[in-house]
Parts: sequence; C-alpha cells; structure tokens
Amino acid sequence: MLSEPEPRIAPPLGVLREVERVSQRTWAAEAVRRDPDYFTRLQQQQAPEYLWIGCSDSRVPANEIVGLAPGELFVHRNVANVVVHTDLNCLSALQYAIDVLGVKHVIVTGHYGCGGVRAAFDDARLGLIDNWLRHVEDVKHRHEGELVALSKERAVDRLCELNVIEQARHVCETTIVQDAWARGMPVTVHGWIYGLSDGRLRQLGFTAAHAGDVDPAYRASLLSVTA
Repeated sequence: MLSEPEPRIAPPLGVLREVERVSQRTWAAEAVRRDPDYFTRLQQQQAPEYLWIGCSDSRVPANEIVGLAPGELFVHRNVANVVVHTDLNCLSALQYAIDVLGVKHVIVTGHYGCGGVRAAFDDARLGLIDNWLRHVEDVKHRHEGELVALSKERAVDRLCELNVIEQARHVCETTIVQDAWARGMPVTVHGWIYGLSDGRLRQLGFTAAHAGDVDPAYRASLLSVTA
C-alpha cells in the first residue's frame, strides 16, 4: 500500500510568539531609541514622493535598498514585478499613489536572480503562477533572437533586465499615467534593477516624464542593456 504523505507541520506557536516578542521589544525599542518621535511622526502623515513596483522576493526589501524610512516610499510588489493592464491590484496602487498621494516618481525595479523570471525562461510548470508568469514568457519570446545568442545565465540576467524595461513601458501606457501627464502632473517613470550579489541598484536607461518620452526611452534602454 502507498503510504500517505506526512502532513506539513505549522511553526510551533512558541516560534510565532518569539517573532512577535522580538518585533515589539527589540525593533520597536531600537526605533524609539534612535528617534523618540519616530512612531508619533509615522502615524501623522504619509507623503511619499516615490512608488516602488518591485518583486515579492523576500531578499529585495524596498525601503532598505533605497535608504528611505517608512512613509517615504509607497510600495507595490508581485512575483517578477509585472505590470498588467488587467491587474486591478497594481493599477489601484498606481492610481492611489499618483492621484491621492501625489508621488512624482514611479520606479519599476527588478532584480538579478529572480525566480519568477527564471521559471519563465525555463518554461517551468509550477502551478497557478504559470498563468501570471506567462507575461514574462511573452517578454522572452519578444526578445528571443537576442537571448538565444547568450549563455543561459547571461540570458536569464538579460531577461530580468528586459522584463523591467517592458513593465516600465506598461506603466507609461496605463490610462492612469497617460491621464496624469495630460493634466500636467510631474510624474516620471524609471526602470531599475537590483543586484543580489552586490546590493547595488542600476538604472536601465528608461526614464519617461511625458508621453513623448516613452518610445525614445524604450529604445534607449534596449540599447543600454545590449551595449
């Protein structure tokens, strides 16, 4: 007879309580020690100038990477930092950031070593997420002629870069950003990538502050990553 698989065991309650204890007694206390008004100021205002659209990867903590405190960076994350015109979650965050918070910069940030991008590159079958990663596969097919000329690891890195560029363009093509530009709002869209191996952020040459900037920015960024 086939044996039944062993059930997954949830973390002991004591572990969860320890995490809570450390958060309350260590992190919070240290924050107050450094800045006695930290939490008072934090609860009074959220006025970020930046929206970060990044990957859900736990190794890519947005605020720490850019050195901004809570309240200074509005963040939306999903697997492989994808921007889809039918994703109401991402679009709602984008619209709220621009129209309500008044952010001036939208930064699409990918990272080298992205598991979602690698899965799309390898045509891996992981379950429901395959449907989401189809958007990254579309980027792969669009640039396949370039990718096949590279070694596999370099090709995966290049796909991480190309994915950022394509998603930054998607941000520019949303009605939210297009309408903001039409109203004369100062919104600039950027494409960046983060290196897990060295902790450095790199610009990919995509910067668009007006509707007329999008196509030149797209072409310039593609040239930048292939130079």
